[in-house]
Amino acid sequence: MQRASVSDRTARRARRRGVLYAYRALLLVAVFLLWYALTELAVLPGFFFGRPLVVLQRVWEWFSSGKIYPHLGVTLIETVLAFVIGTLLGVAVGLWLGLNPLAAALLDPYIKAANAMPRVILAPIFAVWFGLGIASKVALGITLVFFIVFFNVFQGVREVSPVVVSSVRMLGASRRQLLRHVYLPSATSWVFSSLHTSVGMAFVGAVVGEYLGSAAGVGYLILQAEGTFDINTVFAGILVLTGFALLLDAVVSATESRLLTWRPRAAAEEGL
Repeated sequence: MQRASVSDRTARRARRRGVLYAYRALLLVAVFLLWYALTELAVLPGFFFGRPLVVLQRVWEWFSSGKIYPHLGVTLIETVLAFVIGTLLGVAVGLWLGLNPLAAALLDPYIKAANAMPRVILAPIFAVWFGLGIASKVALGITLVFFIVFFNVFQGVREVSPVVVSSVRMLGASRRQLLRHVYLPSATSWVFSSLHTSVGMAFVGAVVGEYLGSAAGVGYLILQAEGTFDINTVFAGILVLTGFALLLDAVVSATESRLLTWRPRAAAEEGL
């Protein structure tokens, strides 16, 4: 009986998720239909707002001809490298400062100042330092990802209960065991909550870097289209970038659900 009830709840949850995905798809179609109607009726001028059918046709031409793949490959490589390196650095520095109150107090004003800096303005500097290749885009993406992950890991370490730490120490745990079994699990959920934002910021770093100076990448295609006032190609590039950003976010979500099986489900998730 209990197995049947569990399977029934799983089936109901799957149906609710299916309905949710269907509504999401309908919402997307409604947005495109509204866009199409407004441009066809000249409520919105097509020269400035593009035409959805032309945009979709441009995306189809890119993928069917294979033109987009080299540029998309460059952008994805830059994004993944910035995402991975920025995440690892954020985790390492966040753990270090979270476990060293003196170092955290000493570096606190400098970290806040660096975080307050509009890091997009570093793109020209990185272009001078590292050239117009992949390295300058990755460097910009790292600066955008690092602080998001760092502050979440730092907060996750600080949120560990002192009672739990004292209890584990009384049981004879070493500093390494304390880090592995107490601090890292506490920071893990904070890390994954930050990774969803970090994926988008890594894309921003890659595309902004390409936009300011490059010879390949989706940002380069968008820049070329903007130079010729081809708004449809600009929207096509944005659509492709959005799709792959959502794909990477889905990978992060799948990894999160697989690694954080110990975490209790939220009430909102239970309702789905």
